[in-house]
Amino acid sequence: MVDRGREAGRRVLQPRTPELIPQGRMSGPMPWVIAIMVAMTAIALAAGLALGNAVSAARAEIEGGVTVQILEPRAEIRQAQARAAAKALEDLPGLDGLRQVPQEELDTLIEPWLGTGIAAATGSAIPVPALIDIRLRGPATAEQLASIEARLRPVAPTARVDAQSNWLKPVFDAMISLRLLAIAIVALLAAALAAAVLLAARSALGANRDVIEIVHLLGGTDAQVARVFQRSIGFDAAGGGAVGLALAMAVILALGRRFAGLGAGMVDNGALVWTDWLLLAVVPVLATGLAMITARMTVLHALRKML
Repeated sequence: MVDRGREAGRRVLQPRTPELIPQGRMSGPMPWVIAIMVAMTAIALAAGLALGNAVSAARAEIEGGVTVQILEPRAEIRQAQARAAAKALEDLPGLDGLRQVPQEELDTLIEPWLGTGIAAATGSAIPVPALIDIRLRGPATAEQLASIEARLRPVAPTARVDAQSNWLKPVFDAMISLRLLAIAIVALLAAALAAAVLLAARSALGANRDVIEIVHLLGGTDAQVARVFQRSIGFDAAGGGAVGLALAMAVILALGRRFAGLGAGMVDNGALVWTDWLLLAVVPVLATGLAMITARMTVLHALRKML
């Protein structure tokens, strides 16, 4: 008799699933809530990945960079000190490259701030420091900077040595903070998704309490009931996740084209690589898994209290 009751319970659960959750697939607010959550998660994750790529690429590029400025105001002496400084640094240990920046290139660099024809307008040339760009094989340490200063002191007493990484340290710190913020937003959106699924599962349980009690009397188990809710939420989450990922991709590609138009080196270094796109594609899969696990745990916990 008990076996017949259980068999009847299985027939109620399996072929008549809509009796427990009386709504069609991709109907109601749940799929669209999940779509919004997945879209926002993918956009936040893409921002965090882009910031990480930009910081890593910029650090690798300027980590071994050192700039030497010759601050002598007299042009003839300044150029002579620059040539002597470049010669003194040719046999520097760990040197990977050395270049004295031409005066024409310096004039081009300061033109956006000082404009053109400044010397003709004022009747005298503006003393622009001579620059020497140094590339080291490894990171520029304090000991290496001290060694460079010791070599330059006899031939260029007005020289100033700066590690390029020190200039952008505040920028790097800000970008790392923004990356951590993106990670925190992803975590909060995952928690919000779980909370939305929890509320939806509890609402469906409350609306179908009588049916679930009958199923239990016919021999149906808590695991079977939970499987029905889990499957239904899984379909909604998969559909909503696909829609959300499509929306996120459209936004990410549009923003990528906007930033690409800036032509800034650090922005270009922040472009997403194929592994980043693969990680973004996994977001709806993870969201579906999270929704199904949350639905199952919620239903099982509620059913233990129900009977």
